Amino acid sequence: MNYLPLTPTGQTPIRALTIAGTDSGGGAGIQADSRTMAMCGVHACVAVAAVTVQNSVGVSGFHEIPPETVAAQVRCVVEDIGVSAAKTGMLASTAIIEAVAQVCTEVGIGRDGSIPLVVDPVCASMHGDPLLHAEALDAVRNTLIPIASLVTPNLDEVRLITGIEVVDDATARRAAEALHALGAQWSMVKGGHLRSSTSSTDLLFDGDAFHEFTSPRIDTGNDHGGGDTLAAAVTCALANGYAMPDAVAFGKEWVTKCLEASYDLGAGHGPVSPLWRLDPKNA
Repeated sequence: MNYLPLTPTGQTPIRALTIAGTDSGGGAGIQADSRTMAMCGVHACVAVAAVTVQNSVGVSGFHEIPPETVAAQVRCVVEDIGVSAAKTGMLASTAIIEAVAQVCTEVGIGRDGSIPLVVDPVCASMHGDPLLHAEALDAVRNTLIPIASLVTPNLDEVRLITGIEVVDDATARRAAEALHALGAQWSMVKGGHLRSSTSSTDLLFDGDAFHEFTSPRIDTGNDHGGGDTLAAAVTCALANGYAMPDAVAFGKEWVTKCLEASYDLGAGHGPVSPLWRLDPKNA
């Protein structure tokens, strides 16, 4: 695949920011985002929005960070270090979503700013455990998605946000249109959870044209953190100045490689792995 350019040793690399929750099992969340960014040659800055209690078999609880603290993390990083792109993950509550939207607008992050924002609207873990209070769905629809340069829900999140059950190409297109209508500059409907298909097709929509990105379906149950990894890789490409379709193409290829390299961990679902990049044959 075509890798993102690496900064020469000793020089300041491109920076990106992830605003999300932790994963104590290390497979998803801020851990997956930071791993992906590092492997893409990007310096990862973080704003922790929630701390989860989870392992490979599920999430047993989470603690929300005070909204003003989440916003302060974003503000202090952007004002001092500067970032070229940002993403969101688990934001947990209406109050945190509102604080993040406000500070992002303040510092120029989002579809109307100079810093692109990838919104991964995390609602539940892959095990079905809630990672967002039910009443916060309206804030996702009306406050978070409208500032997104790109929104990247999985099919369960698509159903929760739009009410559309994606079962084929036609419903995927309807869902992409519905997501775009909420205000995102670009919407993406990911096909990874459409298990009935032999391939995985992601659909990107800008309000005018559709772009399709298809890869073979990887036969593995170790796909924890796949959505985070895809969104983080797209964020890295945007930070490098890629146009949105090219950034999504990079992210799609990256997460496919990570699925191929996924590994067993604990008694449940293992993580997708960007560590394939360290294999000498991939140099």
